[in-house]
Order: sequence, then C-alpha cells, then structure tokens
Amino acid sequence: MVEDKIQQAINLLQRIVDDTSVPRNIRRAASEAIKALQTTKYTPGVRASNAITILEEIAQDPNMPTHTRVQLWNITSILETIKD
Repeated sequence: MVEDKIQQAINLLQRIVDDTSVPRNIRRAASEAIKALQTTKYTPGVRASNAITILEEIAQDPNMPTHTRVQLWNITSILETIKD
C-alpha cells in the first residue's frame, strides 16, 4: 500500500520532469524528489517527508505553470498520507 503511493507519486513527478513547458529549476526539483523517494536506506515515511520538503521549496515559484502547481499539491497530498 505504502509503496504503491510512493510509486504513484514518482509517476506523477516523472510527468513534470518530462514536461518541457515547466521551467528547468522546477523539473530539477521534481527529479530530486524522485531520487528522495527511490532511496531505500530510509523508511517510507522519511522518504516521503524528504520529497515533500523539496517540493515545498519550489511550490511558491512565480514562474511555475498553474497546472504544475496543482500537480505538486496533489503529489504532496499523496505523500502526506505516508506514515511510519
């Protein structure tokens, strides 16, 4: 169940990474969040928390397209349900 949520978040983040209409710094942060979620040396809750921290840093970027901001909110909502 938890790994399914993490995989769902990774898939949504990958869409942002692949979207060329999204500024490079936002795509880079999405890639970092994917790496944080894929790291196996931490528990799922810690991995989700690390990814949320990365996403929150860029969430207020004024250059972010509106559709991407909504995607990030959805991803954050999924990750917030993951607890250890």
